[in-house]
Amino acid sequence: MAGAVRREGPRAPEADPKVGVDVSTNRAGNPRHRLVAVGDSLTQGFQSAAIFNTPLSYPAIVAHELGCLPDFRYPLYGGFGGLPFNLELFLRDLESRYGRTVDWWEAPLALFRARSVMDRVEDYWERGPGRTVPSTTAIMHNLAVFGWDLRDALSKSADECRKRIDVPKDNLVNQVVQNAGERAALRVLPTRPQAAGALTQLSAAAELGKDTEGTGAKHGIETLIVFLGANNALRAVTELNVVWSEDSGFDSLDDKRRFTVWQPKHFTSELRKVAAEVAAIKARHVIWCTVPHVTIAPIARGVAGKVQPGSRYYPYYTRPWIKDRDFDAGRDPKITADEARQVDEAIDEYNDAITATVRAARKNGKDWYLLETCGLMDRLASRRYAEDPQARPDWWQPYPLPSALQALSPPPNSHFLAGDGERRTDGGLFSLDGVHPTTVGYGILAQEVINVMRLAGVRFFRPDGDTLRQDPVLVDFDRLIRHDTLVNRPPGNLGSSLKALGWADEALDLFRRVFSLL
Repeated sequence: MAGAVRREGPRAPEADPKVGVDVSTNRAGNPRHRLVAVGDSLTQGFQSAAIFNTPLSYPAIVAHELGCLPDFRYPLYGGFGGLPFNLELFLRDLESRYGRTVDWWEAPLALFRARSVMDRVEDYWERGPGRTVPSTTAIMHNLAVFGWDLRDALSKSADECRKRIDVPKDNLVNQVVQNAGERAALRVLPTRPQAAGALTQLSAAAELGKDTEGTGAKHGIETLIVFLGANNALRAVTELNVVWSEDSGFDSLDDKRRFTVWQPKHFTSELRKVAAEVAAIKARHVIWCTVPHVTIAPIARGVAGKVQPGSRYYPYYTRPWIKDRDFDAGRDPKITADEARQVDEAIDEYNDAITATVRAARKNGKDWYLLETCGLMDRLASRRYAEDPQARPDWWQPYPLPSALQALSPPPNSHFLAGDGERRTDGGLFSLDGVHPTTVGYGILAQEVINVMRLAGVRFFRPDGDTLRQDPVLVDFDRLIRHDTLVNRPPGNLGSSLKALGWADEALDLFRRVFSLL
């Protein structure tokens, strides 16, 4: 890869959210908007290949703990499990009709049923009630949209998304919702008055920052979260194909789809533009999240043992339902150890650039913070570090799960979710797409955000909005566990071998179709 720096080991996370620079903050008045978030699927609350559970995104969890959830605005995606295709709903539908396993004589009917479900989802969002976009004037506080990278945050608006939605086609073969990302964005970005249609994610946040009248505050936003950049590398593992960005096209909405990983110099070029827009937003505190190592996500499972003792990497990465004994490097989708290492090293450089951005802003008097989401995921990585002491870097320590999660049997980990028909037997931090967190996984991220907000002096209140909370401010994980259906009761046909997902992928090319929309 051109422009990359070969490292001796993984980047050590930045331990200090202040990156070693103290800032004096103007705390006069009460900003009208306590929490605003810009980002991609991880911030929007994506799960199991769909956006549907927005009330339990990590910003919504933080807003609940802040005591301002009733005032926290986020989009809703009712109907057929959300966009683009809800794997949990799909597996539960198959289970209700065919039980925990699909016998060979049932396979044709199951395939017909699966295509019927996909067709109904497509019809709902392209031609049915889901096609109608609610008229929105108030700007959302959660402005995240799945699939978006740095360029999308800079350039995409409601007007742009409308232009990109094709005339829907009832495709009997490729049964996925066309322009799912643009359809989702139209429920996030303001559409009225007419001039609002030109607002991007970042300029919409800037409008909220201007909302200071009558508050006595210099800033309209108290805390702004910026979590962008994962989609500048994620498709390398969702598509199992590494295609590096080129000097031409990386910053174009039309041309960038050719690439699955941005060269660090291209990422940094886009980051500078994003940072300039964020700097103009009137937010008292800004929290920048680093980019997680996408190769840790269990959608790409390492096979055939580590390449050597003490290595972070496996010779090949493929789909989690392909077992070591069945893997065929000449036939199965894959990336190699060297490709995985190069992607990780690029992300390390992304994060160096994000860290430098925060440090420079703090030196200029802005109260910006760094949240090491990359380090968080590294500490939760089961196969890379937790189960391989020889591979652990000197700085690595296991992440201490909250007591409510430790009490679960088994405690959640970063393996792909598995069950025995009655209960969860493995995984629990990642949902059924193998990329996005479960509800309790989002809770862990919310707790880390809260920790940085408390460092910044943000006050948290009880749900009444008036009773001040004392430290430590802890996420109510018992509440999240009650809402987490994957942790509580995963689909009975999931199994430990993931045969149902493997069958769906082989028969329907399901994962390629869905991930192509991200």
